[in-house]
Amino acid sequence: MAADSEPESEVFEITDFTTASEWERFISKIEEVLNDWKLIGNSLGKPLEKGIFTSGTWEEKSDEISFADFKFSITHHYLVQEFPDKEGKDEVLEDVIPQSMQDLLCMNNDFPPRAHCLVRWYGLREFVVIAPAANNDAVLSESKCNLLLSSVSVALGNTGCQVPLFVQIHQKWRRMYVGECQGPGVRTDFEMVHLRKVPNQYTHLSGLLDIFKSKIGCTLTPLPPVSIAIRFTYVLQDWQQYFWPQQPPDIDALVGGEVGGLEFGKLPFGACEDPISELHLATTWPHLTEGIIVDNDVYSDLDPIQAPHWSVRVRKADNPQCLLGDFVTEFFKICRRKESTDEILGRSTFEEEGREAADITHALSKLTEPAPVPIHKLSVSNMVHTAKKKIQKQRGVEESPLNNDVLNTILLFLFPDAASEKLLDGTSSTDNSNPPLESEEYNLYNQFKSAPSDSLTYKLALCLCMINFYHGGLKGVAHLWQEFVLEMRFRWENNFLIPGLASGPPDLRCCLLHQKLQMLNCCIERKKARDEGRKTSPSDNVTNTYSGDAGKSGDQLGPDNLKDTDKEKGEVGKSWDSWSDSEEEFFECLSDTEELKGNGQESGKKGGPKEMASLKPEGRLHQHGKLNLLHNGEPLYIPVTQEPAPMTEDLLEEQSEVLAKLGTSAEGAHLRARMQSACLLSDMESFKAANPGCFLEDFVRWYSPRDYIEEEVIDEKGNMVLKGELSARMKIPSNMWVEAWETAKPIPARRQRRLFDDTREAEKVLHYLAVQKPADLARHLLPCVIHAAVLKVKEEESLENISSVKKIIKQIISHSSKVLHFPNPEDKKLEEIIHQITNVEAIIARARSLKAKFGTEKCEQEEEKEDLERFVSCLLEQPEVLVVGAGRGHAGRIIHKLFVNAQRAAAMAPPEEDLKRMVPPEEKRQNLAADFPPAAGRELILRTTVPRPAPYSRALPQRMYSVLTKEDFRLAGAFSSDTSFF
Repeated sequence: MAADSEPESEVFEITDFTTASEWERFISKIEEVLNDWKLIGNSLGKPLEKGIFTSGTWEEKSDEISFADFKFSITHHYLVQEFPDKEGKDEVLEDVIPQSMQDLLCMNNDFPPRAHCLVRWYGLREFVVIAPAANNDAVLSESKCNLLLSSVSVALGNTGCQVPLFVQIHQKWRRMYVGECQGPGVRTDFEMVHLRKVPNQYTHLSGLLDIFKSKIGCTLTPLPPVSIAIRFTYVLQDWQQYFWPQQPPDIDALVGGEVGGLEFGKLPFGACEDPISELHLATTWPHLTEGIIVDNDVYSDLDPIQAPHWSVRVRKADNPQCLLGDFVTEFFKICRRKESTDEILGRSTFEEEGREAADITHALSKLTEPAPVPIHKLSVSNMVHTAKKKIQKQRGVEESPLNNDVLNTILLFLFPDAASEKLLDGTSSTDNSNPPLESEEYNLYNQFKSAPSDSLTYKLALCLCMINFYHGGLKGVAHLWQEFVLEMRFRWENNFLIPGLASGPPDLRCCLLHQKLQMLNCCIERKKARDEGRKTSPSDNVTNTYSGDAGKSGDQLGPDNLKDTDKEKGEVGKSWDSWSDSEEEFFECLSDTEELKGNGQESGKKGGPKEMASLKPEGRLHQHGKLNLLHNGEPLYIPVTQEPAPMTEDLLEEQSEVLAKLGTSAEGAHLRARMQSACLLSDMESFKAANPGCFLEDFVRWYSPRDYIEEEVIDEKGNMVLKGELSARMKIPSNMWVEAWETAKPIPARRQRRLFDDTREAEKVLHYLAVQKPADLARHLLPCVIHAAVLKVKEEESLENISSVKKIIKQIISHSSKVLHFPNPEDKKLEEIIHQITNVEAIIARARSLKAKFGTEKCEQEEEKEDLERFVSCLLEQPEVLVVGAGRGHAGRIIHKLFVNAQRAAAMAPPEEDLKRMVPPEEKRQNLAADFPPAAGRELILRTTVPRPAPYSRALPQRMYSVLTKEDFRLAGAFSSDTSFF
């Protein structure tokens, strides 16, 4: 019983063989993907057109599958094409071999210049690849390769898919694929051999034909003819007759006076090395048969000069060093530096001269002795003396970052008026030598938020760029900026206008630094006009050059409003005759104060008392011409008014933040309105002084005509008369206009508190400039540098006329205008713009290199010149270009000459090297006579249609591709066999 019970207990350990194994699951996943992609059955497309593999669109879709825990990616590569009509398809498809087998014999697309390697080797328009998902994974063992191949075979058989399916084996860099394609009763096996060293018998056509025939194994006595396509590729690396003409700028010439300071306003351009490294000539024999030519280890008929087809491609140098790109890149690097100007140049050059020599014993006496006000420190001579003394102490004169000659050249370039007598006379002009151009290039600064190309800011950016690259790097930049700030203070103190800046308020379309310089110029202009006014007789009468009202309310419309014309007349001289530097001085005058107390305090009550009319009018610009005062019929005079304060964008932003913080309460809104009405109050006071006894209605009729409404009414006598009244918004109780009118006193503009304190604003600008770090400066000026680089690229492109570059430049401008309008653009986006500019520079350099090599300028016949220029432009834009006429055409003859010159130069080796190599004399003579070097690559495609595996089998296409290079030998075969009759 015990013996019987033991085998019964083992019955429960049953192995279930119906459970799917990992291998079966893998096959099922392949089948599922093929079904999802609808790759089942045969889908015949149109015959392949010539060149479609390069010009057509290739697409791919991928999925992920796994064998146990090993992941594979499965990818479908296919050429997008239209399928023919499907009428009568079922009848035709029964005996038709798969599309991929037909493509094996197609000769229209041999050796495509740009395609997937399997397309080049087998001529397929559609295929599926299974490869390890991870880059470092590889299928190495033979058993695993066979397992994958059998999985593919089973999946193709189960689904009826007729698209070739490949499996990638070995390391990915070897590009080893095996695969299979199945059709009704037919099958094609894709096999591959990859070797490092080439067996000698396979270096020529006859040896490869032997392999092909032995692999086919056809027993038919008259073997069907084998079609042969051959391509030899020759590489030209040495351009003996041509030297790269680009030379770096001659730095000594900049200082030596040969070129002059104007060179600082130009950006360099071009590649420092030849951007074309190699020229590849492919000589092709597309249709040959076995008996026509001889190519073995002794003799070859394959002479490249006699090849019917020539095609050329150029290999571009990897990241050639380009001057413009390097200039902009090096300047951009300053943006990431953290040091201040003082840290770069040593201790502060603005510190007091005697601070280091101060004796500790005199420390307490400082508390008791009266300290003089150090106003003399503001003088430019003292500052320059202190700065130079400090620089000499800490670095020595010889170690100064910028050479004196270079510095003087730059400063004369930036400030050309310094050399003229105008500056000495104190009448420096802001007129530019270049008039504003209403062109797209000139107005590019609007899009880039940079500065006009003839402005001081733009020139400063270019000079700093060159200093950074050639004259001392970051220290040179800090030194020049320090000198620039000293020059700005000198001009402010001595009333010299800054050249290269447009007159008027700061242009908010430009960069902030340009706005600051314009603001400083406004301050100098006001101060200069005020100082000149002091020298003249202190008269109350004002010249007609005064402007009546710049920038007033936007309601100034109407036919009788002359303010706009007044503005045009008086835009030039906006000065106050007898103003003082001190704002408080006007209100210290006793007679004025008492007069105001007696007559002005009550002047705002609904037109003011009658005593107002007895006041002496002051500050009149000119008579209006059409309007009279309402209560007494006196002519209405337009007063001299103060200009509104010019503002830079940071001041506007600061002001808007202050106004926003006041909140939405009634008190906040009232305070905000009072802050905004300073200009309105000043104009009311000027108007009252010019028109004694006036009403608010009189002021509104001149200042905002739309707010004074006139209607025709019938009076008591029945006559039609015009009756006017204020608009509804002016009648609102306690509105800002009424309040301002009531508080306004009859004070002419010249005695009012200044709306724009030029002294304070100038000191703020000078302080802002002095504290700028080189990194901040580079950030401010980078839009100008990019602007200049784009203009330079456009200028150089116009000489070459390359259509593809025109499109890229438009993209750069569009991209830059979006990026640079933000206050703090991201570094990554700025780097993209600089990279695009460098790419365009490299393309133009390549075009010039090719034109020089092919001698387009030397052509005497216009037709040949046009053909060569077209050929060169195609070389830049296309992966491979067909040479018209092959070796006998014009371009072909030039290419042949290039190779001959390179061969002759290579043959002139020193005798020592000849001895070392021990080359036989016969071979040496043969090499000397050869026009071309040994082929760098030899490609062959052999095709035929034979019955396989048996003589009575169906005749099917066979194909073998071979490529032989210096370090690589590959055979890729596609051998079809009949699975019905074998």
